[in-house]
Amino acid sequence: MRLLPIAAVSLTLIACTAAGPGNSQQAAPSTAESTTPSPAGLPFTVTPIADFDAPWAMTFLPDRRMLVTEKAGVLLLVSADGKTSTQVTGIPAVDSAGQGGLMDVVLDPGFASNRHVWFSYSEAAANGKGVVLARGTLTDGKSPSLANVTTVFRATPYVEGNGHYSGRIALAPDGKHLFFTNGERQKFDPAQDPKATLGKVLRFTLDGNPAGDPGLTAKGFHPAVWSYGHRNLLGIAFDAAGNLWEQEMGPKGGDEVNLVLPGKNYGYPLVSDGDHYDGKPIPRHSTRPDLEAPKVSWNPVISPGGLIVYSGKLFPQWKGDLFIGGLSSQALVRVDVNGTSAAKGDQWPMGARIREVEEGPDGALWLLEDGGRGSQGRLLKLTPNR
Repeated sequence: MRLLPIAAVSLTLIACTAAGPGNSQQAAPSTAESTTPSPAGLPFTVTPIADFDAPWAMTFLPDRRMLVTEKAGVLLLVSADGKTSTQVTGIPAVDSAGQGGLMDVVLDPGFASNRHVWFSYSEAAANGKGVVLARGTLTDGKSPSLANVTTVFRATPYVEGNGHYSGRIALAPDGKHLFFTNGERQKFDPAQDPKATLGKVLRFTLDGNPAGDPGLTAKGFHPAVWSYGHRNLLGIAFDAAGNLWEQEMGPKGGDEVNLVLPGKNYGYPLVSDGDHYDGKPIPRHSTRPDLEAPKVSWNPVISPGGLIVYSGKLFPQWKGDLFIGGLSSQALVRVDVNGTSAAKGDQWPMGARIREVEEGPDGALWLLEDGGRGSQGRLLKLTPNR
């Protein structure tokens, strides 16, 4: 980690609205610009805080310090101002190859009393590779560590390859359940296989017990499966009404935002708004009304990274909307949410791959730049223009 001076910078970029399928993305003023103009064309001021080595995820502690994961297997405890960081020991061996590595990190609902931290990572075994859901107890002080690390779940089956692990975690509003995403590992068919957890959204109790949709369990699905037919799920979050939103990378085209409902089939690889990379077409969602269609899709793609539902006060005009990090699009993407409906909002170019989006304790937006393979990515804080 290389620390940066806390100094606001302007990005000399022009905000653009998200383009629909078949449309080129032209520079255009967004709705937000008209109400909060920015000299740089952005509706927020961007402040670099620190540099990390290929960061993947972050979360805030109650005292405003941060936990930040780095892909190679490093967990860092970072001061609230970003000036200092300390490595947290106790992370298990991580297989950091391709898209694998140390991934998501979230605090348990009872963190104030139990100090439990949930995290995910990829590992290599004799039967292949897979994603792991784990929990540890954060000990503080000069040498912070994760003690009593417990493996809660391993994806099934383990397979060869280094792609589409997913590994995102969301805590349910009921304070009793946790949702975990498993990508289909670039193997296509497991997304429809009842016995596999690949290509699925999974649900567990906070004791680590599978708690999938009862209707699917009765049909022979793995007992943790909540929904299926997904591809590479790199963002999942609840809104204030308890709706569960998920975004995933499509194939060649067809990135998606879905409203996740229990027991539903989201179609992959039977349908998609994109096609296979070898040029083989995939039937569109419209051909299978019996399968759940996305609420929003992109073609050209945005390559979605992290996802949040915004609930803060600094940007009241966006309360309840989704914010997505764009990887290949190098953008921050906003999706306008109205109840259980969603539509494309803004797509602001950020000049770097955005891996993670988080909301800070004061309502600021925080971004982690992916930085590409093995290179550094900045931690950025976004606040309204004044």
